[in-house]
Amino acid sequence: MVRFSVFSKRQGVDNKDLPIVYDDSGKPKKAPMVELGTLGALSLSVFSSVSIVVCNKFLISTLGFNYATTLTCAHLAVTGLFLHFARYMKMFEYKTLEFRPLIIFSVLNGASIGFLNLSLGYNSVGFYQMTKLAIIPCTVCLQITFYAKKFSPAVKASLGVLLAGVGVATVTDLQLNTVGSILSLCAVVTTCVAQIWTNTMQKRYNISSTPLLYLSAPYQALTLLVIGPPLDMMLTGSSVFEFEYTPTVTAFIILSCCIAILVNFSTFLVIGKCDAVTYQVLGHLKTMLVLGFGFVVLQNPMSGRNLFGILIALIGMVAYAHNEGKDAAALKAAAAKVDTSKEGIKDLEAGVAPSK
Repeated sequence: MVRFSVFSKRQGVDNKDLPIVYDDSGKPKKAPMVELGTLGALSLSVFSSVSIVVCNKFLISTLGFNYATTLTCAHLAVTGLFLHFARYMKMFEYKTLEFRPLIIFSVLNGASIGFLNLSLGYNSVGFYQMTKLAIIPCTVCLQITFYAKKFSPAVKASLGVLLAGVGVATVTDLQLNTVGSILSLCAVVTTCVAQIWTNTMQKRYNISSTPLLYLSAPYQALTLLVIGPPLDMMLTGSSVFEFEYTPTVTAFIILSCCIAILVNFSTFLVIGKCDAVTYQVLGHLKTMLVLGFGFVVLQNPMSGRNLFGILIALIGMVAYAHNEGKDAAALKAAAAKVDTSKEGIKDLEAGVAPSK
């Protein structure tokens, strides 16, 4: 009998995240299986996110289920249950994590969701879109300041083009108020830190995206269970517990939770394989796709400004992908050169003649 572990370790040059196969004696054994690489993770993230936006839009706008934070709590709870079943089936390698950083990480992610929903509730749609746009420059600043990450001028310029395009396409009005501005600032900071930590925790603790999501999902769900119902009541004026759950509403909630498993999994996977900035760029691509879906399928009115903004944003995304790939290749080449130099020094110290 052969047991498979589909998601084992984080991707690296040593292929450590290739699937582990165990024989009857419990020893690992190599077996050919398909790995979900970076392109697959990005594609899964786009597909699942656009799908859940369409599903939730129908659930909220048509069926009147406006309890977004409590719905996200259900998403994470179902994701945790699914991953518990996946662990029982030996579908990924279980790893432990220190309790304190795990709790901080989980609560921070839950707080980020709460602050984003509050920002939307206390601000105009245009100011909320500006809040989302502010996440990328804030993330860049935090990574430069605290993580010594470098961004080339070309990458910064392409991000500027992207943000300008998304801003033109989505931002319509800017109504400012003190409470809404403070909530937006909290939303930007908590979201940036949570997404940066999603990447750094995977590297620092040598844990891949699946076990990290498995460990944190229950605590994230618990955080949202505490803040979700009162927050939704504050924003909607009604209780989630008093809502009339018809079969149609229940079916779409279940569908939303099922799609959320893919959304949560792909989010951790993308940030782990790439970084928080790339994930935010991908998020804006999803926004453009949702806008396009509304224009083409739902026949929503489209202005020349919307179309112009989408085109500018797409140009920025293509430029970012090109420049980021170019920088990554240069960094990889430099690292390989350093490794070669170290090997040459070791050979000289050992008295081995360098190869020609």
